Amino acid sequence: MRLSTNQMFNANVNGYQKGYSALVKTQEQITSGNRIQTPADDPIGSARLLQLEQQSALLSQYKSNLTDATNSLTQEESILSSMINISQRARELAGHAGNGAYNDQNRSAIAAELKQIEAELFGLMNSKNASGEYWFSGSQSGIQPYVLNSDGTYSYQGDQGQQNLQVATGLQISINDSGYSAFETARNVSRTASSLDTVGASGQRMYLSQGTVSNQRDFDSTFRADAPYKLEISANTDGSIGYTVTAAGVAVDSGSYDPNQENPKITFRGVEFNLDTMLKTGESDFAALLDGHSFDLGMAPEKFAVSSNSAAQISASTVVDVDAYTTGFPDGGVTLKFDGTGYQAFAQPSNVLIPSAFDGATNTLTVAGVEFSFSGTPAADDLFKVTADSQENQNLLNTIANLRAALEQPADGIEGGGLRIREAIAVALGNIDSGMIQIESTQAHIGARLNSIDTLLVENESLSIMNDSTQSAIRDTDQFEAASRLMLQQTKLEAAQAAFVRVSQLSLFDRL
Repeated sequence: MRLSTNQMFNANVNGYQKGYSALVKTQEQITSGNRIQTPADDPIGSARLLQLEQQSALLSQYKSNLTDATNSLTQEESILSSMINISQRARELAGHAGNGAYNDQNRSAIAAELKQIEAELFGLMNSKNASGEYWFSGSQSGIQPYVLNSDGTYSYQGDQGQQNLQVATGLQISINDSGYSAFETARNVSRTASSLDTVGASGQRMYLSQGTVSNQRDFDSTFRADAPYKLEISANTDGSIGYTVTAAGVAVDSGSYDPNQENPKITFRGVEFNLDTMLKTGESDFAALLDGHSFDLGMAPEKFAVSSNSAAQISASTVVDVDAYTTGFPDGGVTLKFDGTGYQAFAQPSNVLIPSAFDGATNTLTVAGVEFSFSGTPAADDLFKVTADSQENQNLLNTIANLRAALEQPADGIEGGGLRIREAIAVALGNIDSGMIQIESTQAHIGARLNSIDTLLVENESLSIMNDSTQSAIRDTDQFEAASRLMLQQTKLEAAQAAFVRVSQLSLFDRL
């Protein structure tokens, strides 16, 4: 086999270039600190690095989301803490309003401060975050959660959802709480009602409160089941006063009543009632005067929140068919529209026309078991939005609004005025406590989520460190090995250069 001079030169040049390329690559690995310059350097390692870089990006995003979640929950907790403080002040005012020495003017002053508290709570419940989204609208962050209705009540417009952030693989965390869970599920202590049925021979001398729920379990398991009831007062043969509670004519409870006792009460199936005696001047025979009084007891009737754009009003809303109301009244409420001659009903939020019956003679509309009475003169296309305001729960706004309204009404010199004030205060105290318990429960859930975030942050940091360490092990250059390899490559390259110089000078003429 013969080698030409050209082949010999080309072979040596190619070898030199390869050696020089390897030397340069080693120098780049040492200078940059990265062993893998291109995927060809280590295909398996390059694929693994790509996976690790993707995981690192996810971990970085999760860390950012955890920070956002912490900020959001911390701000929400701060809002709720402010609400607790304000509610506590409202409770103190309610206690002051019960002072027997206070007159209408004193109570009006308290009502004025309660009105300011009401406005503060309304503002806090409609708080927005830095992005202009409402905290307590659930998943509908663009909708104002609470609105003031034309009848002075407050209604919740959000949903029961929450906004979530992905904070780990397969794990999301809620960054807000809906107004429904934070405020609307507070138990209403005033879920019963009473009315006078008959009086004694000398007229009414006894007054019975509407009742407040004192034992939720007994109320749910026994009171509801047999309502309505009748409470009958009778004089015993020994001169004492007894009472009997009947359901459908069957006695279900009985006991004695001492009208001389301060703030006398009877507790029946988880509900506490105040029995007040108001004798006229010169009267003292309790037994004769109270004998024959009777009262009807039962569940409080449903209420409805109304908002409208009309000069006319809904003067009364009454459930006339309990079964039809329970099964047919839309959860989202109804919109009543005046078409020029009468009213039509549309279910919300679908805005679908539903069956209704309008009686022009009485100006009433019956829909889904509820009869609405109208007053005033409406214009064509006037709308009334009506939502059911369940007696089971009551938010703080309506609790304080009800107390304020009760304190604004005169009571001095009015028969039963003091009893009305006392009952309004008792209900308000119970419902403020219930509302604060619900807010504190929400705070507890926020605390649990913040604790989870702290744990996830530590875990995320550990995973990030491990990820960086693994990437470093795959990508980083072993400086000692690379330095030794560089010296070897330099030596080989110098030797090749020296050999090429000697070989390139060989010729037959040198042998002559």
